[in-house]
Amino acid sequence: MQDLLARAAAVIQRAGDIIRDQWSREKTIRKKGRIDLVTQTDTAVERFLVEELGRLLPDSRFLAEESAATTVPGPRTWIIDPIDGTTNYAHGFPFVCISVALWDGDRVSLGIVHAPMLGETFLAATGGGATCNGRPMRVSDTAHLADALLATGFPYAIETHMADILGELQRVLAATQGVRRPGSAALDLAYTADGRFDAFYERALNPWDTAAGWLLVTEAGGCVTQYLPSAPYGLGAPTILASNGRLHTSLLDLLTP
Repeated sequence: MQDLLARAAAVIQRAGDIIRDQWSREKTIRKKGRIDLVTQTDTAVERFLVEELGRLLPDSRFLAEESAATTVPGPRTWIIDPIDGTTNYAHGFPFVCISVALWDGDRVSLGIVHAPMLGETFLAATGGGATCNGRPMRVSDTAHLADALLATGFPYAIETHMADILGELQRVLAATQGVRRPGSAALDLAYTADGRFDAFYERALNPWDTAAGWLLVTEAGGCVTQYLPSAPYGLGAPTILASNGRLHTSLLDLLTP
């Protein structure tokens, strides 16, 4: 599995070169929804990853954001977000990443989050720990909400979730040191795994947003569940809460009043 992780990471580094190469070029942008964007780079990166990862595992399947007809992975499925943070990419804001995970039928076995414009690659394999640029990662040891820095995000269907999001944000802002919203769930999860954020929560995410980051957090010693309801996390769950573990119960209480 570590050998497959290394080979997949090399492929994803090459996909990151596509993003860097096209970063300063004129972008062709279309809308999938009112604020849900896709660029020519999203589709180019996705095509490259499907072709190259398919060569690594010829019997594998793909669940990729720009071509997915479902949100349910099959056995041995690569789960791909070619650019997590497309709106950031469209505006030249460098918090963008490629997120790739390998689903082995009942769990994520590999997770890779590569941020080409920031020069960071986060890797994890089940039972093998998590790293950032080869350095072992661990979640933070923050134990009190007043000392905690959290991350969150807002779904594209913001109107549907507005009241709930504002209520959660109001409670979290009042209880913690601060909240950040960089605009990439996969990077938020990677930063939680690396102890930069103490926790991350969000609503209405898809498997390609969370699969790799979920494994990064758990392999770095953290905890990932749903909130509303408080339950084990699974791909496609309506909510996600990832934390260093020490804050998890307090955050569940805060988010589920």
